[in-house]
Amino acid sequence: MAPQPSLELRDIRKEFGGFTALHDVSLGIASGEFVCFLGPSGCGKTTLLRIIAGLEVQSAGQVWQGGRDVSRLPPAQRDYGIVFQSYALFPNLTVADNVAYGLVNRRTARAQIAQRVAELLKLVGLPGSEGRYPAQLSGGQQQRIALARALATAPGLLLLDEPLSALDALERVRLRQEIRALQQKLGVTTIMVTHDQEEALCLADRIVVMNQGVIEQVGTPMEIYREPATPFVADFVGKANVLPGRVHGGTLEVGTLRIPYQGQDRDARIYLRPEDVLARPVRPGDAHVFDASIEKIEFLGSYCHVHVTTTALQPNKLTVYLSLNYLSEASLAVGSRLQLKLLPERLKVF
Repeated sequence: MAPQPSLELRDIRKEFGGFTALHDVSLGIASGEFVCFLGPSGCGKTTLLRIIAGLEVQSAGQVWQGGRDVSRLPPAQRDYGIVFQSYALFPNLTVADNVAYGLVNRRTARAQIAQRVAELLKLVGLPGSEGRYPAQLSGGQQQRIALARALATAPGLLLLDEPLSALDALERVRLRQEIRALQQKLGVTTIMVTHDQEEALCLADRIVVMNQGVIEQVGTPMEIYREPATPFVADFVGKANVLPGRVHGGTLEVGTLRIPYQGQDRDARIYLRPEDVLARPVRPGDAHVFDASIEKIEFLGSYCHVHVTTTALQPNKLTVYLSLNYLSEASLAVGSRLQLKLLPERLKVF
């Protein structure tokens, strides 16, 4: 028998007047998993998180946690800790009092509270900060305190509502690494809402890609990126060139290129990642090779977005990733001509 999910959503539906924000969403999350709800603004991911937390009431469906139906329980009777995008720290309380807030409400003994607060502050890298106030802390430090407060009661579920979006880029990368390390150390089942695909790919055991109130795909970061189940996932996660093509007689026709492909004869949309167009090695006799001309180079540090034009494909523009070292070694610049090669096994055909 398969193990019972730590959290199970059964046909969750949410309506706001005549607008349906969630369409019969079902999902199981295993104990100790780190799951990211990923999608554009308005896709329903935050609404789904708030239903799990009991901050919104679903119009239909059930929420099960730890084998019990918590669908109609108020937030205080559900077993979770939550970290909001805005941190939501109490400005008039010290760091210690903020972290201890849930423990005080549970009437935990003072000595135990002090010990637990000290443990958590050490865990999030802020030992000795008990007497400071939120206004005396940086954004990253405030987020660490919010995380410590959420973990204080040792919840079975940790909910993170876009917790890193208000931080600068360097702090965001640093803190997401710390959150992942902390989650793995504690083994707490975690759900994070984000619209940042890099964040989801970096952190998650599984990603739930949402769009317009439905789940488009659930999978590991590699599955989501390499094997998108729908055109939306292929387009939303990572960058992709979108090319028109046709399946005909066991061949995929892409511009002037002909690639063996088994499928029903039909028109198709083909998604091709920029890194799946190779500039090297291209050898004499290689298949699926075409000539291109560099139209624009976007410098991004160790690699570049290189926009090329070619008569082999329609539309005749393509974006590829080339390393800075290769551009330098091959003396390539705007206007340069080069040969490129497609990787047929990496094409996603819809």
